[in-house]
Amino acid sequence: MTHRPGGSRVTAWLLPEGVQGGVPTLLVARGLRGLCDGFIAVLLPGYLLALGFGQLAVGLISTTTLFGSAFATILVGVLGNRFASRVLLPFAAVLMMATGVAFAGLSSLWPLLVVAFVGTLNPSSGDVSLFLPLEHARLAEFATGDARTALFARYSLVGALSAALGTLAAGVPEWVAARSVVLPLMAMRIMFVVYAVSGAVIWMLYRRLPVRQFSIDTPRMPLGPSRGIVTRLALLFSVDALAGGLLVNSLMTLWLIQRFGLSLGAAGQFFFWAGLLSAGSQLAAAPLSRRIGLLNTMVFTHIPSSVCLIVAAFSASLTLTLTLLLIRSALSQMDVPTRSAYVMSVVTPAERPAAASFTALPRSLASALAPTLSGALLGLGWLGAPLVACGALKIAYDLSLLYLFHHVKPDG
Repeated sequence: MTHRPGGSRVTAWLLPEGVQGGVPTLLVARGLRGLCDGFIAVLLPGYLLALGFGQLAVGLISTTTLFGSAFATILVGVLGNRFASRVLLPFAAVLMMATGVAFAGLSSLWPLLVVAFVGTLNPSSGDVSLFLPLEHARLAEFATGDARTALFARYSLVGALSAALGTLAAGVPEWVAARSVVLPLMAMRIMFVVYAVSGAVIWMLYRRLPVRQFSIDTPRMPLGPSRGIVTRLALLFSVDALAGGLLVNSLMTLWLIQRFGLSLGAAGQFFFWAGLLSAGSQLAAAPLSRRIGLLNTMVFTHIPSSVCLIVAAFSASLTLTLTLLLIRSALSQMDVPTRSAYVMSVVTPAERPAAASFTALPRSLASALAPTLSGALLGLGWLGAPLVACGALKIAYDLSLLYLFHHVKPDG
């Protein structure tokens, strides 16, 4: 590994050989966002139920949030090449601050829906927010080839670990309410204030990002020669996102509560261990992809995880169900860093911001449709339906991706 004067072992891990500076700031910001996303995704259904809303409202707010993320992604794709990321990333952090303050203070459905649309709330286990295409484009500037895959793996690992830790914080309101005079609803509102304060810290981090260093002479542009590849990838990714949207963490929490009577604290502990397994799998994605390729890593780790999900839908045992879901967590996220690296490797450097945006856009739109459908299915009483639908759609996506792109090789 290249020696970095004065660098620590941690810095060396954050900046593998072939990676340029500026990465630690993005990784710290990603970690802080992951902490917030972790507790918000688990806390959100309990918070909405405490406000007096039903199952359909939980799905509706999740859907509205994801539609808002899709709209923001459209803007990044259309306008992102006109504005520097040093402007757009701080703006996203300001939206995060406003989102936390609004959710902490509002109690009516329609105002919450408006904030869910324009804000940055993330009810899922992955990152589907405005931040994603902006940070991906910056990360791709700092590395090439295998170093880029390793960098995206580190980025995904930091997000997964921090989100896992964040899920534990979902039990804080219950703990505080049981040991003080603070009402449970007020304790949950305070967590949204924490979300807003975290946005302020992220804003300060983004302001420290250096000017563009990698490929500085290459102007950014909308999609050009890679349009066909990006379009096909985006359509396939939308199928995967539609499936994943049926089981965002907030709805999985609702399912566990209704199927097995889990408390928010117990659900938070489950998602913590699931997040740790996901984090470990993402760390293994880079060396595995070097052995079998990016595409094979995406597909052949994804299919077994979907099978586990389908089997869990028919399990009547809490222990067996949680075991299957943990196995799924150990496999299902290995495609996250490899997918990001694959997209950045099959387009030209100038197209990367647009490619990151336009592959994220259909994912956001498709995943936005799913939570309301899932909430409606849960309300009808067939609790296993979202799990079966999610697993079947993901298997179809994996097989289609392998068939259509086995001949497309990533560049360095």
